[in-house]
Amino acid sequence: MRIAIATDEVGWHTRQLQAALRARGALGRCLDLADVRIDTGHAWHGLALPGFGRELPDAVLVRGIAGGSFEQVTRRLGVLHALRELGVPVYNDARAIERSVDKSMTSLLLHAAGVPCPPTWAVESPAQAQQIVVREAAAGHALVLKPLFGSQGKGLQRVGLVDGAFRALPPLSRGYGGVAYLQRFVPPVAQPGFDWRVLVIGGHAVTAMRRVSTHWIHNVAQGARVARAELTPELARLAQDAARALQIDYAGIDLMPGPTGPLVIEVNGVAAWHGLQRVTPFNIAGALVDDLLGRRCAALVPARRA
Repeated sequence: MRIAIATDEVGWHTRQLQAALRARGALGRCLDLADVRIDTGHAWHGLALPGFGRELPDAVLVRGIAGGSFEQVTRRLGVLHALRELGVPVYNDARAIERSVDKSMTSLLLHAAGVPCPPTWAVESPAQAQQIVVREAAAGHALVLKPLFGSQGKGLQRVGLVDGAFRALPPLSRGYGGVAYLQRFVPPVAQPGFDWRVLVIGGHAVTAMRRVSTHWIHNVAQGARVARAELTPELARLAQDAARALQIDYAGIDLMPGPTGPLVIEVNGVAAWHGLQRVTPFNIAGALVDDLLGRRCAALVPARRA
């Protein structure tokens, strides 16, 4: 089998996936979606994928999608949509990525599914956003302002009642795309503070870690240290419920300890696992490949034969 690893960056993660695919008799070829052409004269399917000639890959494993203009990102996601419509298993497919990369849609779907999350708002009006900040501050709360499409803890700011003083909302045109995505800040229950990252593969929570930091942002990219965490039934259930709400093949689910139990903060549809691998006894890339080949690709064989 020839598997396309959709990525804009070749490195540790792609090497791990290629090794796991080789171990199972498959070939993993890295493919930047920016290099894929829609060319209706090239082949019957209308796509030109570098490294695959006129053929389609047997499956696509999405590791990364390069940022760009709205038009560029839309076209790259359109390629993933097209591959799915052409019968190629895409893991995670474009629909799941769109649900998870848009934090407001993630929050909406989690709330609709009854998954416990902090109160969340997403508005375009600066006046409405400032009213929310003032109201929450009057009730004694801080809010976390996040870029709608952000990752790795970049661009996060606390507003509202922060350390006993009022902090106003910054201009939304500077790094936030004119959208205020606000989530009520969850104060740490211990010092240093921590959150959990739970990895869900094929609907099952398989491993977890704590991300510990003296800073209120707990991303490894922002300096948090990782420690192995017990995957309790409660953490596993919440993470699985979150993945199910977004109909996603694999995901990194971020949770924080709240006053009445864990709260789901985010769902990462193109999750990195370098830090998690350091505290996980099994090979995560192997588990991802096993699920792709054993569940998604195997389910397609009878349909292809038919």
